[in-house]
Amino acid sequence: MDWLINLFTTTDSVAHIVLLYAIVIAVGVYLGKIKIGGISIGVTFVLFAGIAAGHIGFTAPTNILSFLQEFGLILFVFMIGLQVGPGFLESFRKGGITLNLLSTVMVVLNVIVMFACYYIFFDTSDPKNLPMMVGTLYGAVTNTPGLGAANETLYSIFDKGEVPQIASGYACAYPLGVLGIIGATIAIKYIFGIKLEKEEEELAKEEEDNDDVKPHFMDLEVTNLYLEGKTLAQVHNFLNRDFVCSRILHDGHVSIPNGSTIFHIGDKLFVVCAENDAEAIIAFIGPTINVDWKKQDEPMVSKRILVTRSSINGKTLGQMHFSSAYGVNVTRVTRQGMDLFAIPSLSLQVGDRIMVVGPEDAVNRVAAVMGNSIKRLDAPNIATIFVGVFIGILFGSIPVAIPGIPVPIKLGIAGGPLIIAILIGRYGYKVHLVTYTTTSANMMLREIGLMLFLASVGIKAGDGFLETVIQGDGVKYVYTGFLITIIPILIIGIIARKKYKFNYFTIMGMIAGTYTDPPALAYANSICSKEAPSIGYSTVYPLSMFLRIFTAQIIVLFFCGI
Repeated sequence: MDWLINLFTTTDSVAHIVLLYAIVIAVGVYLGKIKIGGISIGVTFVLFAGIAAGHIGFTAPTNILSFLQEFGLILFVFMIGLQVGPGFLESFRKGGITLNLLSTVMVVLNVIVMFACYYIFFDTSDPKNLPMMVGTLYGAVTNTPGLGAANETLYSIFDKGEVPQIASGYACAYPLGVLGIIGATIAIKYIFGIKLEKEEEELAKEEEDNDDVKPHFMDLEVTNLYLEGKTLAQVHNFLNRDFVCSRILHDGHVSIPNGSTIFHIGDKLFVVCAENDAEAIIAFIGPTINVDWKKQDEPMVSKRILVTRSSINGKTLGQMHFSSAYGVNVTRVTRQGMDLFAIPSLSLQVGDRIMVVGPEDAVNRVAAVMGNSIKRLDAPNIATIFVGVFIGILFGSIPVAIPGIPVPIKLGIAGGPLIIAILIGRYGYKVHLVTYTTTSANMMLREIGLMLFLASVGIKAGDGFLETVIQGDGVKYVYTGFLITIIPILIIGIIARKKYKFNYFTIMGMIAGTYTDPPALAYANSICSKEAPSIGYSTVYPLSMFLRIFTAQIIVLFFCGI
């Protein structure tokens, strides 16, 4: 049995290291699925499994642990950036600005409460106490990338042997952080006497009234004498509203109109527009009618076509000349589940689905040009990922000297790849970088990176963890973390409800997104049948994730190095 004993005790062997990570990650994932009161900690339990392994001496060489920790962190934050990048700027649209401002204030309040607890409860003469409170902060807000950014930045300030194991503070604060987020949102409900049924009714009414983005389809007859002899382009310019005319019936013949198509009295049109524009378009063109387009002499088909050919990436609809070159019209583009109006300046991206209307053979030609092959999307764009990581590492390593700071400030291996990933996700198509990855592929790479990071941090923090909790300041980390969690939520939650009158479910989603906490979002979704929690979450998540990572580095560089 010597071979088995050596497998567990020879720490520098590849087999031992792989075995260590396999056991820690598997145990952590399975235990993280256990629900208490309907709430589970999730994959973060890998951290606790790593701490247990490190505590009993089941470990690996420090340089290996450090490499896997940093590589996992890079992979994790980069895939987050790619995911949130396309919607990063769009999250500041109608209503999003206020939600993001509230979210930003909540991030700042978390930091303020952390410093208040540090000065009230801890010995400020000990240089390791503030870094430990930073770990507690990120456990309290359940933000693992922020922990990684803070931990990585500490290595630029402390000698390697003296770097505080801030994961201990994180681990102490995390469980109550998850419970505190949900508990504080429930407290807001009771503070305002909110009735969940009434909130859902208000959401349903808002959805009925939200005509800005809903596509509206209608058949119209041209009756306005002014339009006789006018082209579609002239009508479009005069109305100055977004609409697409995908079919026209003239003298019993159906055709696909383009900008030069001339309107005549009695023509019948199929128009797609926003619901709030429909009334004005009807008033100007003519009344709605019923037309059976399938019974015309040249039947038209409509088909959703998937953009999978990389050569199309970044080209605008106007550059494709669909109506003049192919004899079809594109009425809308679906991107990440959102319908976009097919305006000429809209740039196509791999993964988009375009609705094409026209004769069947012409539509099939467009499908061949676009690619329309789901199999192509199954293959991840590995080159784009590692090009982005390469640029992100370079960008994150640029030193910026600031007077009064002991070391030059850097975005580091967490902040650099995150920012570059966001930029590539948003603008990569402009330089013909295909950034599309399936949701499952993105989640797989993210989770692998997160597991490697959490397992490494846990194993390194395991040695001496119990001493920190029992003999050290572990209890302080627990209750100060709880204060860091709930105080900002109560303040911002009350403001969001009392001053800005946000729906309670939107507030729940905003809080979960600000704390980047999936269990809190899952709880909100479990009590709401609408999409409001998910919308609130996704609206603030990109900026919140960026701020969590960025503020971690700022706190460490500006305060922990003094």
